[in-house]
Amino acid sequence: VQLQASGGGLVQAGGSLRLSCAASGRTFNNYHMAWFRQAPGKEREFVATISRSGGSSYYVDSVKGRFTISRDNAKYTVYLQMNSLKPEDTAVYYCAAHSGSYGDTSLQPRSYDYWGQGTQVTVSS
Repeated sequence: VQLQASGGGLVQAGGSLRLSCAASGRTFNNYHMAWFRQAPGKEREFVATISRSGGSSYYVDSVKGRFTISRDNAKYTVYLQMNSLKPEDTAVYYCAAHSGSYGDTSLQPRSYDYWGQGTQVTVSS
């Protein structure tokens, strides 16, 4: 499956952005989806994941209550709504897909078979 992330940009602290990740090539609802991020000089970090059906989701503690992951299986798209953005949210955000079991493994980058190209999010203070 091919993934194309978009929606990044420059925003002031406290602002909002919505990232989108459009999938193509294979049946979208066969895949659990996730967003990861990577700041300069840091390892890639799990942000949020959503199950195939959209019925389950999980977030890293630092974004709980501020970010919401969702998906539209008819449109082959997964979203990340980011509110109350902070400077420490600045990073390149990547969407990813995997077809394995949904659970703790969904938090690990190595579990994911497919990755988008990344979209830059910059939050100014």
